[in-house]
Amino acid sequence: MQDLSEKQVITEQDLKILAEGTKIQLAENAIITPLALDLISARRLEITRRRRHGKKRIIAISADHGGYEMKEALKILLKELGLEYYDFGTYDTKAVDYPDYAFMVANGVSQENFSLGIIIDGAGIGSCMVANKLPGVRAAMATNVALARNSREHNDANVLTLGGKMISIEEMKEIVKVWLNTSITEERHLNRVAKIINIEKQYIKNK
Repeated sequence: MQDLSEKQVITEQDLKILAEGTKIQLAENAIITPLALDLISARRLEITRRRRHGKKRIIAISADHGGYEMKEALKILLKELGLEYYDFGTYDTKAVDYPDYAFMVANGVSQENFSLGIIIDGAGIGSCMVANKLPGVRAAMATNVALARNSREHNDANVLTLGGKMISIEEMKEIVKVWLNTSITEERHLNRVAKIINIEKQYIKNK
């Protein structure tokens, strides 16, 4: 068996050397690119997925002045859940520019220094726009639990944006808990996210 469970994205380059019928072990939420899928089919490679247990996650978080109070409540929640976080600020309610703080979290996720990020501004929209400008970031704004679950289960969102003026602290807690505890596992969803990644790669390559 070929163990590729440390890789989050499987490309055709990872599979070219494998003989027909080889068994491959992948991470539970590893994404397979379209060309890699073609190679798997052509060579009849057999896939199994390894479930991850007990892996500690450090969550990158930030907020502008409109999301500061909710960010402080988020920090308490993350501690209660036994999760570590890195707070990029802001650290009070003085007016700041949300793009600066959204960028810091999104960049941390883009550079793979953090697996997940949570950003809070007044509405959640602006930070989502900023985060999605960075390669490898799939940011989703959620105003309820259903959207939070869908963004992870269907789209493998790695950044969550929230509106500090749009939802209550209690709503934020429920949204975050569901978002953190939901994973993308079904092949059909993983294949669709692979297409998102492929589109992004083509755009970057053509610039």
